[in-house]
Amino acid sequence: MQRTIRTFSVDNIIKFKTNLLFWAQQFETVTWLDSNNYNQQYSSFDCALAADEFTSIKTDYHNAFEKLREYQTITKDFIFGYISYDVKNDVERLSSKNFDGLDFADLYFFQPQKLVFIKGNTIEFHYLKMVDDEIDADFEEIQKTNKGVLDCVRKDIEENKIKIKLRIHKDEYHKKVNKVLNHIKRGNIYEANFCQEFYAENATINPLEVYNHLNEISEPPFATFLKIEHQYLLSATPERYIKKEGNKIISQPIKGTAKRLRIKIDDEKIASDLSRDIKERSENVMIVDLVRNDLSKTAKIGSVKVEELCKVYTFKQVHQMISTVVSEIDEKIHPIDVLQSTFPMGSMTGAPKVSAMKIIEDLEETKRGLYSGTVGYFTPTGDFDFNVVIRSILYNEEKKYVSYSVGGAITAKSIPEKEYEECLLKAKAMKYVLLNSK
Repeated sequence: MQRTIRTFSVDNIIKFKTNLLFWAQQFETVTWLDSNNYNQQYSSFDCALAADEFTSIKTDYHNAFEKLREYQTITKDFIFGYISYDVKNDVERLSSKNFDGLDFADLYFFQPQKLVFIKGNTIEFHYLKMVDDEIDADFEEIQKTNKGVLDCVRKDIEENKIKIKLRIHKDEYHKKVNKVLNHIKRGNIYEANFCQEFYAENATINPLEVYNHLNEISEPPFATFLKIEHQYLLSATPERYIKKEGNKIISQPIKGTAKRLRIKIDDEKIASDLSRDIKERSENVMIVDLVRNDLSKTAKIGSVKVEELCKVYTFKQVHQMISTVVSEIDEKIHPIDVLQSTFPMGSMTGAPKVSAMKIIEDLEETKRGLYSGTVGYFTPTGDFDFNVVIRSILYNEEKKYVSYSVGGAITAKSIPEKEYEECLLKAKAMKYVLLNSK
């Protein structure tokens, strides 16, 4: 089915972006992807809005990738959605039996009726089944959108007090990390990404305001606002999982974190120290090796290369060590094959991948669900781009359940106390916006 495309330009793109996302809240299904003008290679747009479900697929992990393959192949259009971490159970003989307070489906994608791309000061509307001058009418309505309505919502929930709890308390966390270290000493694994959940029950939040606040203080390159009826993802993730651009595949795992400091010279020093930190570099290199192995399953022989190794990038909240691994695939390779052969991403599992996943499933208390899964999109030509769901708040409005999880890579050099401190650092932004947004 052909899309009708119209292009506009505006003088105040920041205001238009704000209005666009607020205007989209009228729809039950919304995906918003924002690069925050981050100067990165391989960026396709500044931000994109997909809204108003035309067709969709929602399923549990059983044959999830095969069902996605069929849907993507038949649709041959832009589709947006997510793959939860627990689709690992479709890739390997694994299970997920931990507590789940959010109840997201394991996999969900939809074909949007309304699709808007922003590139610089240019806005592109791509609509399906357009009625008369619908694009012009929507463009005018977006420009006139009044955010004052949010003030009413704020008043409705400003008395709500959120009490954040830990699923795993500090002493228990230390015990569990030591169990991971014992597995490493016995040679069962080399590294494992062990995660813990922070949560709030009987909580009511304004998802849009919380997302805007989180994005404002973080400004990551893969920010995401996802709404599927009463379920929300509010993400400030800095990490790309995988991107397909023609026959080129790009993966950019993150391993290595350091806090930002207010004094410039101190901040530069801590970033420099991170780049030379033996433990952090070893974590990153191990995952790079895992990603190289995963990409090799679909790559042309000799095409897997490391374009960047352990480069430190600076964000508003933290410094991160990022590597870029690329490969080239044959035109006959289906895009779903690339995803299936690399999922879940190595940065959120460990090495060897299957052994690490079994160990962390046993030690963690919460089903990961969408956390450490991925959100992204396919183009009509089969290209795709997917992030890693970290630094994110998940919210089930019906159950009044709010959750955010953080994790860290455990290696032979890990010290439980320092790993716990790193978790608190990663959780800082989510906790702050939940306690300070209305």
